[in-house]
Amino acid sequence: MRTTHRISRAAVVFTAIGALALTGCGGNDDSGKGKSDPDSGSGGESSSGLVLPKLDGEKLSVAAVWTGAEQANFVKVLKEFEKRTGATVTFVPAQDPIINFLGTKIAGGQPPDVAMIPQVGAIQQAARKKWAKPVGTEARAQLTKNYAKVWQDLGAVDGTQYAVYFKAANKSLIWYNAKAFENAGASEPKTWKDFLATAETVSASGVAPVSVGGADGWTLTDWFENVYLSQAGPDKYDQLAKHEIKWTDPSVKDALTTLAELFGKPSLIAGGADGALQTEFPASVTQTFTGGDQPKAAMVFEGDFVGVNIAQTKAKIGTDAKVFPFPAVGAESPVVTGGDAAVALKDGKGAQALLTWLGSVDAAKIMAEQGGFISPNKALDAAAYPNEVQRTMAKALVAAGDAVRFDMSDQAPQSFGGTPGKGEWKTLQDFLKNPKDIAGTQARLESDAAKAYKS
Repeated sequence: MRTTHRISRAAVVFTAIGALALTGCGGNDDSGKGKSDPDSGSGGESSSGLVLPKLDGEKLSVAAVWTGAEQANFVKVLKEFEKRTGATVTFVPAQDPIINFLGTKIAGGQPPDVAMIPQVGAIQQAARKKWAKPVGTEARAQLTKNYAKVWQDLGAVDGTQYAVYFKAANKSLIWYNAKAFENAGASEPKTWKDFLATAETVSASGVAPVSVGGADGWTLTDWFENVYLSQAGPDKYDQLAKHEIKWTDPSVKDALTTLAELFGKPSLIAGGADGALQTEFPASVTQTFTGGDQPKAAMVFEGDFVGVNIAQTKAKIGTDAKVFPFPAVGAESPVVTGGDAAVALKDGKGAQALLTWLGSVDAAKIMAEQGGFISPNKALDAAAYPNEVQRTMAKALVAAGDAVRFDMSDQAPQSFGGTPGKGEWKTLQDFLKNPKDIAGTQARLESDAAKAYKS
């Protein structure tokens, strides 16, 4: 479950497609990118070996919350499916939260054949309400061939596969002002230690190193999740996400201690803790990419959806605004993700064929070539993405393999992980203000989590 604010954050991820396309992360060129596979044919085998059934005259529908350029790009994927199978596919605009939208459609006896669902919890709800249909043999074959186990597991409920992930969001990125880095003589860091050293170098140049949108508590949960995943590892991350270990666990202490290395130095944060707590997420981005040679900050942390806010400035992604993976605290850089999965809501050959198609490298390639999209399909050649910024984000996500993890706070009960002024959001805001109080922070997190998970 999510609050309205939480839903709007997810919507930003989806809306980012249009902005990225307009700011250098999208669009076609004259090389033929974005065009359909010339070898495609109705009901035949493509050059990739994908076989789809003949569905001549069958009418299907796919529901998603996507709008604008993202919707238009996805429709291109559906059009290619029509060409290969002979089916007719209608895109059905959905509203957030999609689980409520689908409930209304199902109650009215008119569910779409397939829905693109953006939340693990919503997939689980759809399965347990008996709305979702298990993934068929052909689609499961695509999953086995093209996806890391973690993406298969995210779409499974109680051991049964119900979803095929088509789109992912990389939420483990540091965006930076290229001019500020150049003026400071700074370079992209790879480790947390190097990140702190880079921040000191930038600070010495007269620019605040890091912009933190602390007025929005969800940004702080994302900071914690990336540090915790890299430092404690995927297994501990899973345990904490399910509250199988307590927030008083030593691994949480270690992550908060690491985060305090940044939060505890006001000179490294634009406006210090007080300023950060008054800065909302959109402003945390725009203040990093405005102000010419003297921006209010040189770096800002968040996912690929940051592009939508950069588009509100004069900065160009790839030249003025660049990006590097979240620095490794432990052995590896973390990759925290969100994503959208295809779920069949009707029995029949058509719905299952759509799942097979959306799990294929052919479908992923069409969407990737449009820009502003990241696929979890490991078989997709990174050359399909239209520029180096997209390739960097996609490679980091795919390279993480089974170490990638879904946003922890989005997996938690709403009262703990998704409510402004309460639970994890409020406690981490208090921690930003007083990062020395690690034990107190742990105790409050555990108290709130225990109540939320029990209810």
